[in-house]
Amino acid sequence: MALPVRQQITYWGGAVALLTLALWGLGNVMVPFLVGGAIAYFMDPVADRLERLGLSRVGATVIISLAALTAMAVAAILILPMAIRQGAQLVALTPEMAGQLQQFMSAQFPSLSDEGSVLRDGLAALADAVKARTGALVEGVLSSAKGLVSAAVFVVVVPVVSFYMLLDWDKIVAKVDGWLPRDHAPVIRILMRDIDRVLAGFLRGQLMVCLVLGIFYSVALMLAGLQAGLVVGAIAGAITFIPYVGALIGGALAIGLALYQFWGDWMSIGIVAGIFAVGQFLEGNIITPKLMGNSVGLHPLWLIFALSAFGTLFGFVGMLVAVPMTAVIGVLTRFSISQYLTSRLYRGLVGMEADKTRIEDA
Repeated sequence: MALPVRQQITYWGGAVALLTLALWGLGNVMVPFLVGGAIAYFMDPVADRLERLGLSRVGATVIISLAALTAMAVAAILILPMAIRQGAQLVALTPEMAGQLQQFMSAQFPSLSDEGSVLRDGLAALADAVKARTGALVEGVLSSAKGLVSAAVFVVVVPVVSFYMLLDWDKIVAKVDGWLPRDHAPVIRILMRDIDRVLAGFLRGQLMVCLVLGIFYSVALMLAGLQAGLVVGAIAGAITFIPYVGALIGGALAIGLALYQFWGDWMSIGIVAGIFAVGQFLEGNIITPKLMGNSVGLHPLWLIFALSAFGTLFGFVGMLVAVPMTAVIGVLTRFSISQYLTSRLYRGLVGMEADKTRIEDA
């Protein structure tokens, strides 16, 4: 005999509360495991395809891991030094850019030079804040042993977690399936398939979109001669997963640097702006439709809200789980609405009587 609904709600509510507390209290500890699990989830279809070609699960996992390590080694040798150099250059340029912005605004708007001007005080405060934060950032990156240790642990733990989770992914799924309550197992499996469809469509598709756009922006901006073009392109590609916001921030950063570097050379500034215009056209009309399709099920506004809410509540870990949790909530919400529309609460006695009459007439 199944447990009463009230008891089931109590147990499942307690499980959700424990998960929330774990995210809250163990946030930094869980980051490598969340990232490793996400990588394993992303690569599981590749491992399954290699298995269908005749490889064992161990062989497929080893091949994927070696390919990933090779790609990381190539990136570390060829790309990482340039990215670090350009990142340091970008950080060093920030205070100078803030000062030149203040001078430009003062020249264009002489009233800013008046003592007590609100705009002048605001720009001065902005410049001071940028300089202070930049100095603190550089000092923190260079001198924080704790940060270096955390980064080293992250680099070591994530590949290990990814390897073992990818190796045992099918076993983990089968084990979890065996723990499902028997009365609700069929419905839970249907919901999990829907969640997997949404996550596969969004996460895997969006990662490919970010990768393609990041490569396009980086190469194009470097060819255009933009300082720190590699870093700016990587940032623009990485934040593309945030609808609208990513494009605005990436474009503003690139065009702002172009205005600083190429002031007076409007052709070069136009080329940088054109690169982002072409990138947005390709993203909206070719890349995203081809890689993600049109039925992912995550509305951009809900995604922005989820990233903001989970990021505020749980910090960086919250931003990592925002998209999966939004997908889960979306699937559960649609299921709940479908159940509600067929329930007596929605249909009432009139609807129930109408159904009964149709059955009798049939």
